[in-house]
Amino acid sequence: MNSISCEVLEFDKQLFDTVRSVNILSAVNPVNFQAQKQAFFDSHFSTQPDFSYLARTVDVFATKRQLFTLPLEAVIDEDLHKIYFDTINSYVDKVDQFNSIGTPDFMYDSLRYFGEPTAKDISNARFILHLPGNVNEENETLLSLDQIVNVLSEFASNNNLQHTMKVEDNMVANAIAAGTTIKVNKNAQLSLSNTSALAHHEIGVHLVTTLNARAQPLRILEVGNPLNTMTQEGLAILSEYLSDNLTINRLKILALRVVAVASMIKERSFRRTFSLLKEEYGAADELAFSVCARIYRGGGFVKDYLYLQGFHTMLHAYENEPNFNLLFTGKASINYLPHISRLVEKGILNEPEHISPIFKQPNELNEIKQFIAHAIK
Repeated sequence: MNSISCEVLEFDKQLFDTVRSVNILSAVNPVNFQAQKQAFFDSHFSTQPDFSYLARTVDVFATKRQLFTLPLEAVIDEDLHKIYFDTINSYVDKVDQFNSIGTPDFMYDSLRYFGEPTAKDISNARFILHLPGNVNEENETLLSLDQIVNVLSEFASNNNLQHTMKVEDNMVANAIAAGTTIKVNKNAQLSLSNTSALAHHEIGVHLVTTLNARAQPLRILEVGNPLNTMTQEGLAILSEYLSDNLTINRLKILALRVVAVASMIKERSFRRTFSLLKEEYGAADELAFSVCARIYRGGGFVKDYLYLQGFHTMLHAYENEPNFNLLFTGKASINYLPHISRLVEKGILNEPEHISPIFKQPNELNEIKQFIAHAIK
């Protein structure tokens, strides 16, 4: 392995320390989610939910000044320099986004960072939503909370993945990997197949890439490549697909998120987006609220339209990219895969310690599921 200079190690540490508190996904989780959901339902969908958030701010000017004064000249390697340079610039935008949570500016900062659904994204969503079948929960027996926790914990333990489990209230998602902690929604209502999908998604990808990032000699892949959301969520949906847990129902939920983001950008009304999902696409009340809450949290969080796009991109990479497994080195983006590949070859980064087993031995999928997956462009 190539030795990494003390100057680069110190630079890497300074960058990590500067941005470690800018965790947008955690910060946009409403602290009053359950109360606002109940109020919305009690009003017969006539009020606009008023989500509130923990008070977390960063000094925008001081943080940007720290980012721009980091000694980037210490990084001589061209591939590493490129990743650091782009990461610093992306966090300049991310700091604005973090600080505007709960304000009208948040949606614009989110759009500036993640972009917005293209005509192709919306076309893919409509294609999926017009597939046969009901968009709502499939008719399967629901697991108890203890059973959900056990399925997730056993998946992590069976794959020798360091983790802790935590049950929380006021979560928008059913489960989420936050660092090495798997947080499970106290109110989650999931079938065994949906819980298995979550295990492959949150543990098999998000936890695995966290552990691999922390095993690197540098922390840059724990900080994450710019716009790694599309790659990371695409890998997570791909893991659901390869494990044969990506149902038509699940695809339709991902498609609803795309049309909900487009609606929010145009209408900026929770009630109108909620009505759209119910009336045009037949979503049940609980599902429509869940999708809208994900999209409108923080003031307008647009990242959810990237899941379908990411799935298409990662499926193509899985089938064609010889260095595909290096996407598990940390919070990597496929845009930087050539740089990461060369850094691994040079011994500056390590190959991933863990690879989710489903990528090594995928389940056999029927032709219809394969056709639908490849019809997403």
